Amino acid sequence: MPEPVKATRAYNSPRRQQQAEATRRAILDAALPLLEQHGYAATTMDAIATAAGVSLKTVYLAFDTKSRLLRAVWDRTLKGDDDEAPVAARRWYVEVLEEPDPARQLRLNARNAVRVKRRIGTLLGVIRDAAPTDADTGALWALIQTDFYENQRVIVESLHRKKALARGLDVTRATDILWTLNHPDVWLLLGVARAWSPEQFERWLADASCAQLLKPAPPPRGDRPRGVERRPSA
Repeated sequence: MPEPVKATRAYNSPRRQQQAEATRRAILDAALPLLEQHGYAATTMDAIATAAGVSLKTVYLAFDTKSRLLRAVWDRTLKGDDDEAPVAARRWYVEVLEEPDPARQLRLNARNAVRVKRRIGTLLGVIRDAAPTDADTGALWALIQTDFYENQRVIVESLHRKKALARGLDVTRATDILWTLNHPDVWLLLGVARAWSPEQFERWLADASCAQLLKPAPPPRGDRPRGVERRPSA
């Protein structure tokens, strides 16, 4: 009677895994400046491989296609690290939702917006410019817009639950406004084309968001004009 065939063990070396992760990081590190400098169409996988110090085959084994490599570069640049947690789970985003004061929420949102846009601004322009002529890049651009809108909507919904939205605004209209003010294209226009400093852009975005979305704050009691407060009847 033949002996039973032993099951093949999967070989999983921690060292090999670490090497693969290091190679992936090296490729992403090399790809970002090339994309920012030359654009998507002109940046070849061969150029990325050379800059990363690996073979072209290694780049394709890690990312399969150029469009997948672009998505990985975008995801890493957006988040600022290699953690796979989505933006909605990031502490800096959750901090906005947990803030009880509506004006402070929008100012924290403006702070986060500037921090992120300083990382993604140039790459975002690369993706936007390539989107009309490359289907995969177009799909990535559409996903970026959808994700960005939904992240802003969650903040607006938090303001709505606090009854802080200005009169006449519902969640959808308020989200449209916040999405427009905070849109990456506005950063490309003001922060890049017009060379506003990050501090100028953050202050403008915070002030504009509060002015457009929130109910006017009541004046301090000591500043109310005479006759405003109801006096007790005799």
